Amino acid sequence: MTPPPADTATVVLDRPGGLSPLEAVLAKGRLRATLAMLGPAFVAAIAYVDPGNFATNVQGGAKYGYLLLWVVLAANLMAMLIQYLSAKLGIATDRNLPELCRTHYPRWVSRGLWVQAEVMAMSTDIAEFLGAALGLNLLFHVPLFPAGIMTGFLAFGILELQRHGFRRFELAITGLLGIIFLGFLYETLKIGPSASGSLRGTFIPHLAGGSSIYLAVGIVGATVMPHAIYLHSALTQGRTPAHNDGERARILRFERLDVIIALGLAGVINLSMLAVAAKLFHTPALSGLSTIPQAHAELGRLVGGTAALAFAVALLASGASSSSVGTYAGQVVMAGFVNLRIPLMLRRAVTMIPALVVLAIGVSPTNALVLSQVVLSFGIPFALIPLVLLTRRRDVMGLQVNSRLMSAAAIAISALIAGLNVYLLASYVI
Repeated sequence: MTPPPADTATVVLDRPGGLSPLEAVLAKGRLRATLAMLGPAFVAAIAYVDPGNFATNVQGGAKYGYLLLWVVLAANLMAMLIQYLSAKLGIATDRNLPELCRTHYPRWVSRGLWVQAEVMAMSTDIAEFLGAALGLNLLFHVPLFPAGIMTGFLAFGILELQRHGFRRFELAITGLLGIIFLGFLYETLKIGPSASGSLRGTFIPHLAGGSSIYLAVGIVGATVMPHAIYLHSALTQGRTPAHNDGERARILRFERLDVIIALGLAGVINLSMLAVAAKLFHTPALSGLSTIPQAHAELGRLVGGTAALAFAVALLASGASSSSVGTYAGQVVMAGFVNLRIPLMLRRAVTMIPALVVLAIGVSPTNALVLSQVVLSFGIPFALIPLVLLTRRRDVMGLQVNSRLMSAAAIAISALIAGLNVYLLASYVI
């Protein structure tokens, strides 16, 4: 991927006094320096609250109440470690994950990873595009196909910011993440999910048969996103150039904070989303609720128009922002794995086609969202295993190589996700 235009953090090399980019940022003071260094994880975090999360969390809460909250928590904790490793890779090497795969693995491996990554990108884009179209439909009653066209133009506008510097793009995505957070903060305070039920569901792991496993895998797929793993390394590579290992270590400390705050915020949104659905919809009459439009309508009926409005606005913000981020990630994947670059806007236009086809033929958007998240969960190991293998190599990472404990944790996460997918597949084949 061609690096985005330089912002304040990268142009200070030309300032008098010979300050490095990091030193120039630190000279602003602790608070301003911290705020300037935050951002990449917030862009990656938008993938963790995309419309697929709305679909899986609503269905999970309606059918199983608070039962699957622990899955949301576990997936979010796994995501923190995974995104930190991806960010660290970009900082330590000044290269992104797909580029390093192309360098260190045989061509057939790199090409194979690229093909599956493109399939995952297609699944991602369908989910995000459908979500934004649903948001427009719920807010303004625009038919779904025209809403899909409007979503494309909205995504074009957000992507255009990236051409004017990474900071504008980061701030726009962070602002949309804030809208999603405020929407579900309102829902939580207004509806008041059960504290005891939420605590039990969050901290006592339990499942209830094959259907709950299907949703659990969907939640993991909606939370730990393959394209976010690829993208985060690209967002940190060269963002604040480091002159030595000491500066890399300091930048990495900022990025660790970035990941904790951004992914923590995404986790709170997902937990509140499922808990709200459990409170309202886990009843004999509504436990079969399975679509986002139904959830929106029931919110309006049970709580009021403001709650329904907050839900729809959050959905639109989620779909628009995650669709733009997904397109950006697709560019990283193509450029990194096969050294092929096409204009970002052209990629956005091409990747709109499958989602528009789904809208045109009348497939249930919510069912398509859930299925896409299950498909995505099968792609996680193909991004995660190369990440773990590369970040544990001293010849790649230098002093930032993984500790044994961190590598063991990452390997365990990879094995857990792969095992869930195999179990899900076996349960439906057998």
